[in-house]
Amino acid sequence: MFAPLKIWRKWHAKVNVTQRRAAVASAIAASACTPLVMARGHFVENVPEFPLVIDNLALPNTKSLLAALLNFGVGDDLSKVRKSKKVKTGTGKYRNSRYVMRKGPLIIYDNEEDGVKQAARNLPGVETCNVHRLNVLQLAPGGHLGRFIIFTKKAFKCLHCVFGSHRAPSSEKKGWTLSRPMMACADLSRIINSDQVQAKLRAQRKTVVAHCKNKKNPLTNKAQMQKLNPWAKAKAALIEKTTKERQAKKAAVLKAKRSKAGKKEKAKRSATYHKLQGELKGAFKDAQDILDEEERQGNYQPGDTDEEEEDN
Repeated sequence: MFAPLKIWRKWHAKVNVTQRRAAVASAIAASACTPLVMARGHFVENVPEFPLVIDNLALPNTKSLLAALLNFGVGDDLSKVRKSKKVKTGTGKYRNSRYVMRKGPLIIYDNEEDGVKQAARNLPGVETCNVHRLNVLQLAPGGHLGRFIIFTKKAFKCLHCVFGSHRAPSSEKKGWTLSRPMMACADLSRIINSDQVQAKLRAQRKTVVAHCKNKKNPLTNKAQMQKLNPWAKAKAALIEKTTKERQAKKAAVLKAKRSKAGKKEKAKRSATYHKLQGELKGAFKDAQDILDEEERQGNYQPGDTDEEEEDN
């Protein structure tokens, strides 16, 4: 929230009392569903049952309370909470809340068991709440249902007085009765995809475009080019056929060159070429020797040879 340090900001929104009570009841009901508790991130593989109800947790000190919780398989969740402690990111670490950790189990006790709060206040991640003052912020932190809740025996018995039942109203909440579920099957996917529901639904509508007013480019749109030039499709097929034939011919030539016979023929051609190059170099050398010899003897002048003198 921008600029939060203002005393006139509206921090709270009004929610109907009946709606708040229904939310608290739903959060308590979700805590008894093992998949929801595990989906929220609690390690409860060794917990014997849900909801977890323990006879007495009003123990004299934290050590005895911790030993009692470990006996009921809560140690894995407590260990997870201790390992998750880290320094908070951002500038919030400067505002008197430097560290952050995951949520652990919530212990709910009765008025006669005030010792639970004092014994559990030093356990990291463990929170306590009175059964007569339940709130959604503790039952579903962050808006996620399924918190790991541990009830004392007296607190669990008091739930009937606090919320009542579907038939009898609550003795503590005047004029309020638990909402009765309207759906026998809460699996909406199964209901919607059932044959009975699908048979009553209309067929899916399909939009058919009769005429498109957008101008299309024939150079990029094949259908438009086919309308303008009926031979365009045959031309494209012919070009593709010619390309494939050329590629196949090229591949065959390369394969023949790289075969044993092709390599042998190439070696033969190379030998012939080097032989001709050697003979040509020899001929050039002989001619150069003749020229050098003539230059050594002097320039040739007509009439210097014996054959010319005899002719005269």
